[in-house]
Amino acid sequence: MQYQFAQAMKTLMLGAILMLFGVGVATANVSMLKDFNFDHPAFAHDHPFASRKLVVQVSQDNPARWDLVLNTTQNILNYFGQEKVQIVIVAFGPGLKFLLANSPVKQRIAALDAEGVEFDACHNTMLQFQKKLGHMPELVPSAVVVPAGIVRIMQLESHGFDYVKP
Repeated sequence: MQYQFAQAMKTLMLGAILMLFGVGVATANVSMLKDFNFDHPAFAHDHPFASRKLVVQVSQDNPARWDLVLNTTQNILNYFGQEKVQIVIVAFGPGLKFLLANSPVKQRIAALDAEGVEFDACHNTMLQFQKKLGHMPELVPSAVVVPAGIVRIMQLESHGFDYVKP
């Protein structure tokens, strides 16, 4: 037990030192590619007390629309409370730019992720970006890679999620 505690402390110290000197640690995004099961949805955040469920589509390369999605999401969290609502935002097509590492709304995404909102990125769209860029696009750390954005939306709708496309 003491060994595990010592190891955890060393890891925390190393992370703090790296952050202090501006050295980032690359982390891989959570992926549902290998274990996606349409009949049994999985989630990045556990919401055992959620009585409301919402899936939000982002499919446009439009920062004003992204702000609308994020504002609406925050309003829903404020109204129901983060323990009572489960929100999944799915980005695909041109809307994938919403979840790129250099997104102008990445801090707001991180804040909503901390409140339990899940941000899903379409792998099919990522493959299209890869063809154009020559490499896979880098996503915000909280993005969850799903096989296909529209399939994820269909999955969630079939499991009782309301659907919104602002």
